[in-house]
Amino acid sequence: MGWFKAWVVEKTETGQSLAFKDFDDADLMEGDVTVRVSHSTVNYKDGLAMTGKSPVVRRFPMIPGIDFAGTVETSDHPDYKPGDAVVLTGWGVGETHLGAYAERARVKGDWLVPLPEGLSPAQAMAIGTAGYTAMLCLMALDHHGVNPAQGPVLVTGASGGVGSVAVALLARAGWHVIASTGRDSEADYLRNLGAAEILDRAELGKPGKPLAKERWAAAVDAVGSVTLANVLAGTKADGAVAACGLAQGMDLPTSVAPFILRGVSLLGINSVTTPQAKRRAAWGRLARELDHDKLAAMTQTVPLAGVDTVAQAILEGRVRGRTVVEVA
Repeated sequence: MGWFKAWVVEKTETGQSLAFKDFDDADLMEGDVTVRVSHSTVNYKDGLAMTGKSPVVRRFPMIPGIDFAGTVETSDHPDYKPGDAVVLTGWGVGETHLGAYAERARVKGDWLVPLPEGLSPAQAMAIGTAGYTAMLCLMALDHHGVNPAQGPVLVTGASGGVGSVAVALLARAGWHVIASTGRDSEADYLRNLGAAEILDRAELGKPGKPLAKERWAAAVDAVGSVTLANVLAGTKADGAVAACGLAQGMDLPTSVAPFILRGVSLLGINSVTTPQAKRRAAWGRLARELDHDKLAAMTQTVPLAGVDTVAQAILEGRVRGRTVVEVA
């Protein structure tokens, strides 16, 4: 099929290099479906992969980008045929398998899901891994049995990708949403998405007590570390916290107190290798339950050649909401 444009990460003696260049189709990795990529997105993990700030890339050379939407060009998989619109998130794409920041991708058909009815490829990537993860958090809280009648829900990192979609989804589901952010300028943005209260992230970002005043019945945490410890400490009895991120760190400096004295549950969210049935259920709910106007309000669009700038900005906390990458 020839050459196509792609971002390529190469290993160097001091770390890694990044270049936007032509890539040979013959060098794509094994897979039974080849997709013409039309859209991708920029997640926090993509920022790490592009900049090398964390060892996300574990195979070189690597085309980064963990999400894409596009159209099947060739397929040996029974579920897909040329012309089908598909979406991919996770499965190590952009980390161990050549990824989405390219005009073409070859992957396993089992990793794909059909583009959900009611969503365009651009909207699917406005959701992307971040929004998909937010829905998995909501599903975990639903499955646990916590509900809006029990009290507010807290969302940390609220102006980021996961947080923005979580605020919109939870507000639409009837929750009183407390949105935690470190940027005062984002208060109106978060209220427009559905937040009822704004909480300064500084209240959660420093070491606190193992147990604090009970303030929320549930939480979605995309930050980790000390913030997650404080979220757990402030969760009401029999509440639940869905943990899906590590922007502050991978550590968890807490004690067993919230778990054994209040019965708080910590729900881990894995968006990378989610089974197909659960994956399709999450995308189906996103297509039905996420307000498209709110999705548009949290989304910016950049060309494929501009991904490197956004990747750096997202690590510096300068990106609000979601970024769609127009590939084609």
